[in-house]
Formats: sequence, C-alpha cells, structure tokens
Amino acid sequence: MSTAAALNAPTVRTERIGHALVVTLQRAPVNAINDELLAQLDAALDEAEADESIAVLHVRSALKVFCGGADLELIRSSTATPQGRNRMVAIVQDMQRVFARLENAPCVTIAELGGAAVGGGFELALACDWRIAAHEARIGLPEASLGLLAAGGGTQRLTHLVGPGVARRLILGAETVDGREAERLGLVQWAVPRAQLTEAAGALAQRCAANPRTTLAENKRCIALASAPHGDGYAAEIAATRRLYENPETRRRVSAFLDKSAIHSSKEKP
Repeated sequence: MSTAAALNAPTVRTERIGHALVVTLQRAPVNAINDELLAQLDAALDEAEADESIAVLHVRSALKVFCGGADLELIRSSTATPQGRNRMVAIVQDMQRVFARLENAPCVTIAELGGAAVGGGFELALACDWRIAAHEARIGLPEASLGLLAAGGGTQRLTHLVGPGVARRLILGAETVDGREAERLGLVQWAVPRAQLTEAAGALAQRCAANPRTTLAENKRCIALASAPHGDGYAAEIAATRRLYENPETRRRVSAFLDKSAIHSSKEKP
C-alpha cells in the first residue's frame, strides 16, 4: 500500500458475519487512540445499534497489538502547553462517552485481545461484555507509571469487575499481566494460545449471535441493575419477562423447544 493510500485508509473496518458485526481496528502500528479512531468506532456503534438483526459486536485488531492506548503525540502535546492539556482531557472525555456506548450497546460486545491491550486499549476492552485473550497478550493499566491515571473509565470498570484489592494491585502498581494471569484474576473470561484465538473468538461470537438480540439486551439491562445503587433488578426481571413473552421470536423458540421435548418424551416411553 502506498503512503497516500495508508493515510486515507479507515482506522476501523466493519464486516458482517451472520448476526455478528466484526469491528477490526487497523491504525498502524499499535491502534493508538485518537479523534479519528474514536469517531470511526462511534460510527460502528451507530451501525450496530441501527440494525436490529445484529446480536453481537466483535472488536478485534488486524495488528499484533490490540490497542496500545492513547496516541503518543497527544500525550506529548498534553504535557507541553495548556492547549495540549485541554485537548487531551477532551479526548479522554470522548473515550468515556464512546466506551459507555459500547458498554450499554443493545447487543453483546466481545473484545478479542491478541496482543497488548494497555491503557486506553484495555479500557476499551473493559467496556465490552466478554473478553477473550491470547496467553501471550499483555494486559493492564500502566498509567500511574507516567504520573497519570486510567481516566477512560478504567479505575471504575476494573474495580467493579474484580474488586478494589485486585484493582489497586494493577492500577497503583502499574502492573501488566499476560493472558493466563488475566484469566486467573478475572480480567478476561477466556484465555487461549494465540494460534487458537481467532477461531475461538469467532466461535464465541457466533454462539452468542444465535440468541435473539432483544433477549440479550433485556438480560444485559438486568445484569447492569444488579450493581446499580438505586436500581430494582427484581422488578426489572418481571417487566422484561412480560415483554419477552409478548415477543414473537420468544414464542416461536419456546414452542419449538416444547415440541422437541414432547418428541423425545414419546420416544422414551416403552
């Protein structure tokens, strides 16, 4: 690819696979987060939200690194001038906004971490429902080593995910861990050898995408209420159950399940 073509290439590519929208980060060399990448991730979320047949949004990387965090030029300028600092704060605010959209998307979101996912890159992954990592991946929030903090939601989501003890270990110690340790600590739900990652992540996405988007969205909403200080998750479960029983796809699936159970039951009778 020519230099001009590389400069004009999108930093985020989307591809539809069944009922999953695969979102591939491709801003060489490390998918550093800047205005352009955030805008294109925003557009991918628009695409997923607008198409009710999309049940899964699968975020991955075309590069060896999943995402190396904020753009180094932005970080450099943020320490040089007041204008640079203001711009960096604006980028972090935009990260919070986009990652919140990802967290609250009406479909299941999956982060496939094939390489380093550090700083803002891990914050992006933390906003996803599922995370699967390569054993060889490097994962963490090392901002404290630069005199900074993980302000794209990292201090909040990591603490909610694994508790304050592990969050303090990783954030205050600026520690990064490999995929195996990340799974042991609960940072990711699955860890596999890198050679198996693409196939394993795709299989997870397709398995989840076989479920109705409406059902997934209702379940996500109730799970979120479990940690909301003023939410009534039990009432939400009842309200969601009423809505789902009125859904034609739910009725179709329940009817098919009952018919199949009746056939099996009749075959088992002497």
